[in-house]
Amino acid sequence: MPFSSLKEKISSKNHSTPFGEIIKINATIIIARGLNVSISDMVRVVSNTTSQETIGMVTEIDGNTFFITPFSFVEGFRSGDRVFLDQTGMTIPVSSSLLGRVVDPFMNPIDGKGPIGQAKLSPIIKAPIAAMKRGMIDEIFSVGVKSVDGLLTCGKGQKLGIFAGSGVGKSTLMGMIVRGADAPIKVVALIGERGREVPEFIEKNLGGNLENTVIIVATSDDSPLMRKYGAFSAMSVAEHFKDKGMDVLFIMDSVTRFAMAQREIGLSLGEPPTSKGYPPSSLTLLPQLMERAGKEEGKGSITAFFTVLIEGDDMSDPIADQSRSILDGHIVLSRELTDFGIYPPVNILNSASRVMGDIISSEHLRAVLKFRRLYTILKENEVLIRIGAYTKGTDPEFDEAMNKKEAMEKFLSQDSMQQIPYQESSQALIALMS
Repeated sequence: MPFSSLKEKISSKNHSTPFGEIIKINATIIIARGLNVSISDMVRVVSNTTSQETIGMVTEIDGNTFFITPFSFVEGFRSGDRVFLDQTGMTIPVSSSLLGRVVDPFMNPIDGKGPIGQAKLSPIIKAPIAAMKRGMIDEIFSVGVKSVDGLLTCGKGQKLGIFAGSGVGKSTLMGMIVRGADAPIKVVALIGERGREVPEFIEKNLGGNLENTVIIVATSDDSPLMRKYGAFSAMSVAEHFKDKGMDVLFIMDSVTRFAMAQREIGLSLGEPPTSKGYPPSSLTLLPQLMERAGKEEGKGSITAFFTVLIEGDDMSDPIADQSRSILDGHIVLSRELTDFGIYPPVNILNSASRVMGDIISSEHLRAVLKFRRLYTILKENEVLIRIGAYTKGTDPEFDEAMNKKEAMEKFLSQDSMQQIPYQESSQALIALMS
């Protein structure tokens, strides 16, 4: 080939990597120009002086400038630093090598056990399962917790919320479900919680056993974007195993911290605050995450438990209210029951499973309805019982509730390290109510 032709070919192509530059920066947002980007593009920000790097996401575009929300903190960066487009996009490496490991939202190991093996890249953001491709929830999903299996039976592919105030026992119940659940794969997302709680949850609540379990961690000291996408990353890991035909348990603590991360991002971008300071994007984000769980025809299932922190035990909290409308059931934990020494403190009368009636036997359903009725009678007449104002023999149903009060409270209680199969729980409930 003539030298002139080769020179023309080389000169006709741009061999330099395009980059933009930072023009303004504050505590949560980097403003840059000089790149042709789209919303949700991933970019790499590089300091000109220290070679420090961080990954960020394009969250707003205004003419020739664009706004970047960084995954880490912005200390050390300045105007004039370069911004490169990350061609890989929002993907994470997923494989069976993740089982037994504790990782961050980018699947980097944080457990000190060395690198994770080869994996294929999977996008963090995916569309939920199409409505007409969802399988019917017709199989029981046993979690090994007597009060849940017996009175709030859940099915494979169901989405449930665990609603509780601080210090009521969410983490303990989560540990019981992870240990006792009848699922070959378990994915746990710890989002926005205290760093101290991570090793504590693994050692105390899981007994140090991470067999067939992946834990994805984004603690409260991580950036809002890291906390937000930590939840989506964890769901992508669960979907990887679901697509292989496996039944997956997905459990996330907590939806409230996830929504708070989006609140920080939304407010920094100028979104208007609504109820309790949450911008509209915080509420629209919840179904984008929760609807990805479920049962898909021809594939496996993701049975999901999302914990929701109720500040001041207020069930009308906007995040709690929105979550209840999306989920297929809710388990409410009661501070009052913990005062009476009933653990796990599941408030049966305020809790519900929307698919239970379709998956359990008619005999089991009759026992559940009778238990709830007798328990309601006890709660409504608690004052009469305490002051001794009720005379036995006046109301046969009240008498039965009084006679079974101790046995019913015993049925609701369970040691945190105990695991009881569904069949045993249902039979015990039927025998109690017969």
